Amino acid sequence: MSNLKQAKSALISVFSKEGLAPIAKKLNDLGITIYSTGGTEKFIKDLGIEVVPVEDVTSYPSILGGRVKTLHPKVFGGILNRQDNEGDVSELEKFEIPQIDIVIVDLYPFEKTVASGASEQDIIEKIDIGGISLIRAAAKNFKDVICVSSVNDYEEFEGLLTEKNGETSLADRKKFAAKAFNISSHYDTAIFNYFNTETEIPAYKESILTGKALRYGENPHQKGTFFGEFEEIFDKLHGKELSYNNLLDVDAAVNLMAEFKGDAPTFAILKHNNACGLAQRDSIHQAYIDALAGDPVSAFGGILISNVEIDKATADEIHKLFCEVVIAPSFSSEAEEILKGKKNRILLVQKETKLPEFQVRTCLNGVLVQEKDNITDAIEDLTFATENKPSDEELSDMIFASKICKHTKSNTIVLAKNKQLLASGTGQTSRVDALRHSIEKANSFKFDLTGAVMASDAFFPFPDCVEIAGNAGISAVIQPGGSIKDKDSIDYCSQNNIAMVLTGTRHFKH
Repeated sequence: MSNLKQAKSALISVFSKEGLAPIAKKLNDLGITIYSTGGTEKFIKDLGIEVVPVEDVTSYPSILGGRVKTLHPKVFGGILNRQDNEGDVSELEKFEIPQIDIVIVDLYPFEKTVASGASEQDIIEKIDIGGISLIRAAAKNFKDVICVSSVNDYEEFEGLLTEKNGETSLADRKKFAAKAFNISSHYDTAIFNYFNTETEIPAYKESILTGKALRYGENPHQKGTFFGEFEEIFDKLHGKELSYNNLLDVDAAVNLMAEFKGDAPTFAILKHNNACGLAQRDSIHQAYIDALAGDPVSAFGGILISNVEIDKATADEIHKLFCEVVIAPSFSSEAEEILKGKKNRILLVQKETKLPEFQVRTCLNGVLVQEKDNITDAIEDLTFATENKPSDEELSDMIFASKICKHTKSNTIVLAKNKQLLASGTGQTSRVDALRHSIEKANSFKFDLTGAVMASDAFFPFPDCVEIAGNAGISAVIQPGGSIKDKDSIDYCSQNNIAMVLTGTRHFKH
């Protein structure tokens, strides 16, 4: 038997009618009988196209307020019969079941209804039963039936009808079956995750319908793909395609700058997911100048991000630097024009969008899922560990430093002064090494550490770090506490006029 099949009938049952008219007209032009229900039936009739109501096939009306329309043996028999099976064909004749060759379905918008904040009753009513069943049946029987399961596939399907005059190959039908099972599995995942917010069944399900192949992964010999709706978070104004590493750095930049949302003008420069420069000033121009001063060497090829609009003066300075990506909530027209002067430089306007609440990463033969670290250390949450209290300026700098520390790879130490990142020790196996690295780096860029503050992502099990810091001129320390030897570090600070505060919150970042 040839795998080419001429369609003679189609069942159409859709929620959204967008894009349906051209397909209905094409089916009609090809002489294909159309079966339909409810609102879809009326829509097609209003186009002046003849349509057979499903009720005429089943001898049953739509019942239970529309909950049951297509759930009937005469509908599913028409879809699921095997046309090379004599028994199936004879049963179609015996029970007067019409053969259905095409099934077109658009499901109730469950995810959109949840996102709209609708009531639970309205959400439950948007769990599609008949539509999802039609999709499964038609996709299962792809040997004989082609299933169009999404508005996004209408254009491709219309082109197929036009090109082949209503014929489809087995490869065509199998391709659309794969698309259909993608839609149905995604739909079921969304429903499960809605219910599982309360039940907390220990199962991990995630489904993303959009994916974009990247030039390569972390290295040129690795394949890479981004799954997600990038356009929901950014408007890309200019530049080359983002790479795998660009995306990781952009993610780090966005999460770091979220700590400074609504604050005074703040500018950050990141490299390999860590801040190498960050400053907060009265103007974004000065914030950029001082962020760059934190490490002008590492800034080469970095990711730049601002929490306010980038103006012409700032753009003029940025344009002197080779950088991969510049992110801001907006760019002045002059700034945009200047920064477009490098053809590969990527300019991103960040939108007001809610970021994911969970972090996911592969681990061994499974995945690790955790809530994001949503705690931002605040002055009112601090415990003053030493009798000598920090000044208001030191307190402000310690909170500033702790925000950076939270988003820097462990083990880390962050040194800051006057709302400027002086240096950090990132990803070290020893906290002492992290501190020594940060001091050495700060000194190499001629920063005076006298009166600077130190932030640590975890506690000090020994007083060695505070002793090294004190000898370097650091006057205040912020750390989570929690070591059985906290007192050793606290006592050293008290005896050497160093203020120490405890946050009670560890911020490891592995």
